[in-house]
Order: sequence, then C-alpha cells, then structure tokens
Amino acid sequence: MHWYVVHTKPRQEARALLNLEQQGYECYLPMLAAEKLHQGAMTVADEPLFPRYLFVRLDAGAPGRGWGAIRSTRGVSRLVSFGAEPARVDARLIETLRARSEAAGRQPRKLFAPGERLLVTQGPFAGIEAVYQMDHGESRVMVLIELLSKSARLEIAPAHLRKIG
Repeated sequence: MHWYVVHTKPRQEARALLNLEQQGYECYLPMLAAEKLHQGAMTVADEPLFPRYLFVRLDAGAPGRGWGAIRSTRGVSRLVSFGAEPARVDARLIETLRARSEAAGRQPRKLFAPGERLLVTQGPFAGIEAVYQMDHGESRVMVLIELLSKSARLEIAPAHLRKIG
C-alpha cells in the first residue's frame, strides 16, 4: 500500500477527508493551528498545512476500490499525477509529518512575526508604517512607529494593522 496526493476543491479539505474516510480509505490531512483575525478579534483556528491537498493510502494493484471512486468523491478535485502515473508519496514523509505535528502540539502559528513591517489602517496613526514587536495582552499588540525621527511604542488592536507586501 502506498500514499498518494489528492487535490481538493477550494476550502473543502475537511469535506473530502470525511467523504473518503466514510468510503473506507485511510487518509491524512496535516493541520496547523494559526492565529487569525475574525471580526476584529484574534482567534486560533486549525488550517491545513498544505491548503487544497490531502493524502490517501491505497493499494493501487488491488481490485475493488480504485481511482474512480476517489476522483468522484465530494470535495475532491483530482488526483495529483505526473503524466498518467498518480503521484506516490513515501510513507516516511507521512510519518515525519505526523511526528512533527504531534511534537508541535497546539502552539499556534502567530499572525505577526517580530520585526515584520505593518501598516496602521485605522485611528489617528492610519497610513503610518509600523514594526511589530510583540503581543500585549489578548486584544492588543505592541508596534514601533517612527514619529519626528524617533521610534515610539504604540499599543494597538491587531485588527487595525495590515501586513505590507
């Protein structure tokens, strides 16, 4: 049995995973906890490590369940192939992804990284470039802005910031 790569429809990785598992396929969808802005508040949400992709384990030579059932599953766009041959993934890669996922635990990926350049989008400093420093409580972050040739610290809601570039 080998692992293969399935390309899903946009934002339907979980749907494809559920439908494939209900058909009896062994599947793996690596997930990552990440900070997101939702209605102006910072939340933590699980998102796919590889958006629009998941892995399915299948014995390609066995009769019965085959490629057709996978391709016609709700949420699935297609099997990733190189020419006429479906893309095979080494089982060690899947085990490494699982091990790293467990080792990372539930520590979410941060929305902003220290030193990242941001733009203030609202308030009296709207339009000014800032440099992210750190989280400051649950609803504020600390940034540095340049005012009168001096760096000044500013506490601001993350919803009032946008990444540059």
